[in-house]
Amino acid sequence: MLHSILDNDFYKFTMQNAVVKLFPNAHARYSFINRGEHAFPPGFGERLREQVDAMAALRLTSEERHFLEVTCPYLDPTYHDFLEGFRYKPHEVTIDQQGEVLNVTIEGLWYRTILWEVPLMTLISQIWYEMLDEQRDSDELVAQRTREKIEHYGELGVRIAEFGTRRRHSYAVHDLVVSTLKRYGGSTFTGTSNVHMAHRHGVKPLGTHAHEWFMFHAARFGFKMANTLALENWVEVYRGDLGIALSDTFTTQVFFEGFDKMFAKLFDGIRHDSGDPIEFAKATIDHYEHYGIDPRSKTIIFSDALDTHKVEKITRFCEGRIGMSFGIGTNFTNDVGLKPMNMVVKMTETRPEGDQWLPVVKLSDIRAKNTGDPGMIHLARRILSLPQ
Repeated sequence: MLHSILDNDFYKFTMQNAVVKLFPNAHARYSFINRGEHAFPPGFGERLREQVDAMAALRLTSEERHFLEVTCPYLDPTYHDFLEGFRYKPHEVTIDQQGEVLNVTIEGLWYRTILWEVPLMTLISQIWYEMLDEQRDSDELVAQRTREKIEHYGELGVRIAEFGTRRRHSYAVHDLVVSTLKRYGGSTFTGTSNVHMAHRHGVKPLGTHAHEWFMFHAARFGFKMANTLALENWVEVYRGDLGIALSDTFTTQVFFEGFDKMFAKLFDGIRHDSGDPIEFAKATIDHYEHYGIDPRSKTIIFSDALDTHKVEKITRFCEGRIGMSFGIGTNFTNDVGLKPMNMVVKMTETRPEGDQWLPVVKLSDIRAKNTGDPGMIHLARRILSLPQ
């Protein structure tokens, strides 16, 4: 089901490069979270196990390495060498199915296990639809729908990226969607988060970092210093490249408290991933203006469950006030006439150094999207002076 070691989100590779450089001895644990309470059919776990075991054969080809060298010059040759020698170790993934309940956990060195999250979700999604055995919309209808969307976004004058790897219906649908976006998107379509699809279709891979980057820093350095040190370490590795900062790991309120004038000037913009997008845009504009920075010189990347209606609403508010771009996932790669799955794979614990495992948490702007140990969530909110 997976055709390439690059069939993964770009920010997994950029974070892996940073982890290799700064935290090579850190360990991590991840867990599958079944938010949609899906009932998995008999044999699902065995099918998933087969596909995970098959991933051991994936390797970076010379053509793929050349693509990274040309497209991503901020990834230095030592990382290319590392990735060329990297192989998935399936024993890092434990899969257990009890009746209709699926349990999946990952454990190992962080620089290795960081690549599992997105492919696992991709496999779970694709196997789910295969075993569900319900007819999806035809390729012609999927392509037509994708074309209509991207042409509509073009009329709005906005920039659109495809972010739909983790919950795609299938590889075939994903491939069709990116092909259609490239064919009809023109300058509206800026690229894809999937590095394999970017290579396959000759477009730009897009992404920076994810919540786990900040979650690890909280476990390693404390909640008060997590955002600041996570951003400082990102700058240390990338020196101004990959300059979009993720805002909501410990709520946007806490993020802005530490996103001072230096960071506001240094980073190109901020990614929105939870909460009301208009309120977020207002707060972001106010924050830049507070430091005398023209918000129109910065960009918000909106990426929270977007569709055409939400993009139109956000565009009307932001136009002429601040730069904007949109990362659209499931609404592109799983808009096939079937209900998309609701699931995530999240880091749950880390061992930054030594032998002590520590729980990690995410405090989203939407409490329903919080993840982690309830006791640690309570502690984090208390330390960060957030309401319980």
